[in-house]
Amino acid sequence: MAIEKVQEYFRRFGMEDRVREFPVSSATVALAAQALGCEPCRIAKTLSFLAEGEPILIVAAGDAKIDNAKYRAQFGTKARMISPEEVEPLIGHGVGGVCPFAIRDGVRVYLDESLRRFETVFPACGSSNSAIELTMEELEKYSACIGWVDVCKGWREPIISEN
Repeated sequence: MAIEKVQEYFRRFGMEDRVREFPVSSATVALAAQALGCEPCRIAKTLSFLAEGEPILIVAAGDAKIDNAKYRAQFGTKARMISPEEVEPLIGHGVGGVCPFAIRDGVRVYLDESLRRFETVFPACGSSNSAIELTMEELEKYSACIGWVDVCKGWREPIISEN
């Protein structure tokens, strides 16, 4: 099972005890926020895409949505999510538990700017009822991300004109 792979991954860093499992589903942002007792925006959702035929993961805040124009500008291609049937074979985790830890070789990970406003966030840990709380520095380190991108919309505070 994928959660065991993630726990083993974190065991190398002495952090396996920080992986939390819930008696309820945390497969969606809303369910994860409810299980953790936090705001949905603090859930670090991991989105799976194919870019030039290669799988990539974008970890974004729970209230962020992919902005197609920004995605195209960043990756040079249209945003095409991986189908639910292809997620586990390509990424290594099934839908509802996709995370940037203990994934298949060759999967590139990016962190979206929408996460930077938080001290800590909660990504899944390979199953539809798990999570771990990580700081931004820990998320960068343990996700082995390539870097930060700005490919989401809907999360920034609206700009209010003073006129």
